Amino acid sequence: MPKVSAHPALKGGLLALLAAALFGLSTPVVQSLGKGVGSFTTAFLLYAGAAVVAWVLRQATTHEAAVQKKDGPRLLAMALTGAVIGPVALVWGLQHTSGSSASLMLTLEAVFTVLLAWRCYGETLDKRVALALVLLSAGGVVLVMEQGALGQVQLLGLLAVMLATLAWGVDNTLSRGVADRDPGQVVLVKAALGAVCTLGLAKLFDEPLPLAVNAIGLVLVGATGYGLSLRFYLLAQRTFGAARTGSVFAFAPFIGALGAFAYGDRSGSGGMLIAGFLMLLGVLLHLMEAHDHAHTHAALEHEHAHRHDDGHHDHVHQPMPTGMHSHRHKHEPLRHSHAHVPDAHHGHSH
Repeated sequence: MPKVSAHPALKGGLLALLAAALFGLSTPVVQSLGKGVGSFTTAFLLYAGAAVVAWVLRQATTHEAAVQKKDGPRLLAMALTGAVIGPVALVWGLQHTSGSSASLMLTLEAVFTVLLAWRCYGETLDKRVALALVLLSAGGVVLVMEQGALGQVQLLGLLAVMLATLAWGVDNTLSRGVADRDPGQVVLVKAALGAVCTLGLAKLFDEPLPLAVNAIGLVLVGATGYGLSLRFYLLAQRTFGAARTGSVFAFAPFIGALGAFAYGDRSGSGGMLIAGFLMLLGVLLHLMEAHDHAHTHAALEHEHAHRHDDGHHDHVHQPMPTGMHSHRHKHEPLRHSHAHVPDAHHGHSH
């Protein structure tokens, strides 16, 4: 049997970090370009950009499993939580609190994602992961307490960002169910639905049109920080699981905080440093997790992009393909031992 990789988390971790970098850098830019722009209008421009980049890259993944009709309700729910509630709450929060504190608060998205993945998919939540969640949550509490002392508007802005993290945590959990589909199609459908919904709400509330330069800038930010970022996030979930992808993605706020500093935000404080330190400890602790034991694969039939040198796909073709391809296939029962993460083939309980 082909050798199973001893470091299965490496690819997923790097993809998640790339997604985190793109999204993290987008946060202070959205705050800058979104000044004076309605929350719904800003969200529309961001997801319009995401839809455009997904459309341009739609031919880059011809070996992937296509989105199916039965995925419709899940994609609609993803659009509602991740492309409407999440970005609108974030934009409003950015307009009512500092960019640095808002960026750090986004770390709580990992907490919600890990807890939901644990409850919904049974992904491993051992003592180390639990401690990481406690540290991340403690950092969020410190931020809320500090911003509350600065005034009601600051606190409401931070709570709006927290609402965005909850919405994206739900979105991340939902997206695990379509992580094995063509990521280009998933991003395109979600972004298009989100853009249509937020445009309708912007018209309903009669939000003013932004300056052309701001609109173009927000579309470009949406293409990279939301479109490409989501594409890499879905690919990371495929090989890394929802919980671990969410935890690595927690680096995004630190990147965002550095971006906010580069943009001239000097709102840092002792409380923010404490919160950042606690959150960083939580992220690092979660990344240090190692998981290796003997496990059993039950019989399984599904469709996704795969190759035949990964130790889990030994079915026969005529002729045998050499690279990535997608079709419906069946796995026979198998028991073996190797380092693994909760991907599509390792959803066993512990």
